[in-house]
Amino acid sequence: MVIFSDNSSEARFLVGSTAPTDLTDKWEDGEEYPLIKVDVSSDSHPFYTGQEKVMDTAGRVERFKSRAGKVSDRKKKKA
Repeated sequence: MVIFSDNSSEARFLVGSTAPTDLTDKWEDGEEYPLIKVDVSSDSHPFYTGQEKVMDTAGRVERFKSRAGKVSDRKKKKA
């Protein structure tokens, strides 16, 4: 049994898994289990929640906006 902890919604699930981890944490029953931290689970994924959510853990949105802005600026200069 392994605890999966969703970083974005702070939901926790205790399920069977063979995924390796060095982290441990206590579960509601007082027992200590291996812990795996995940960015997305069924508790936070838009498909399951029905809510749109922008998750930007690595600055991807800012880089995209920066590139899009440069392209827009070049188009304005040509016009």
